[in-house]
Amino acid sequence: MAAGCAVALSTVLAVPVAADAGKTTTTATTKPTIVLVHGAFADASSWNGVVERLERRGYTVIAPANPLRGLYTDSTYIASVLDSIKGPIVLAGHSYGGAVISTAAAANPRVKSLVYVSALMPDVGESGMSLGAKYPSELGTATKSVPYRAGGVSGTDLYLKPDRIHAVFAADLPVNTARVMAVTQRPAATTAFSETAKVAAWKHIPSWFLVAKQDKTINPDLERFEAKRAGSHTVEINSSHVAMISHPDAVTALLLQAATAADPARPALAATGTTHDARAETALTGIAAGTLLAGTGAILLGRRLRRSRP
Repeated sequence: MAAGCAVALSTVLAVPVAADAGKTTTTATTKPTIVLVHGAFADASSWNGVVERLERRGYTVIAPANPLRGLYTDSTYIASVLDSIKGPIVLAGHSYGGAVISTAAAANPRVKSLVYVSALMPDVGESGMSLGAKYPSELGTATKSVPYRAGGVSGTDLYLKPDRIHAVFAADLPVNTARVMAVTQRPAATTAFSETAKVAAWKHIPSWFLVAKQDKTINPDLERFEAKRAGSHTVEINSSHVAMISHPDAVTALLLQAATAADPARPALAATGTTHDARAETALTGIAAGTLLAGTGAILLGRRLRRSRP
């Protein structure tokens, strides 16, 4: 009798423990890690306001440093960061970071959603340069080229001109904030913008896109074209290029949509792929001084590969 009671009691006590364990497991496996990739001229701190809001909602967030050395190098590095994460992932990119995540996510089945914030979203065969030639922006007047040498390798970096960063890059931020951004900016190598995409993860992974209607760094019409082509869930806000800084609530809301979408369907792609690739190449060939879109903007092609002077 005593033994029977003991068995019954242990069974009763085991039920809520098992239920709680199951509940914990479900939460851990369904709540994705959100990875935020910054673009050119910026660093991971540009996501600070968004990170704070997501963490208050209980999400694990990672904002890695984008090397800004080239599309292939950068996407390989970000892919290695993704490999270190267990469970589902929502992967977001701002500006040039959008091109990086489009490549980095291609072979990772745990990336459930892609989020683009005033970003580049190239198709296979496209580059920031070719997209910028088709949809020019004002950043062609706001960048400067600086030769660099590192570890026996030389190349050209692009910087934002300090006197243009507020008007073109961050018009809805205080002038003093833009001045600090000018001083602390991280340059991007021109190879980040000239290398063409070999894959396009957005063709297979559901995507969300925030169009910044007042963006003077990446043409808003380019953002709309990319979002429509990819079949992205799209919102538009009155923001400068740095929407995650000036409108962190709106960016956070879009990320939460992507994170909580229940088994989102694969994107319904617009029938534009190779046709637009060909047009972009034709437009680029026909422009004597084309535009080089440096992740967050463009620079004249005549200046993009300037080497060190003797």
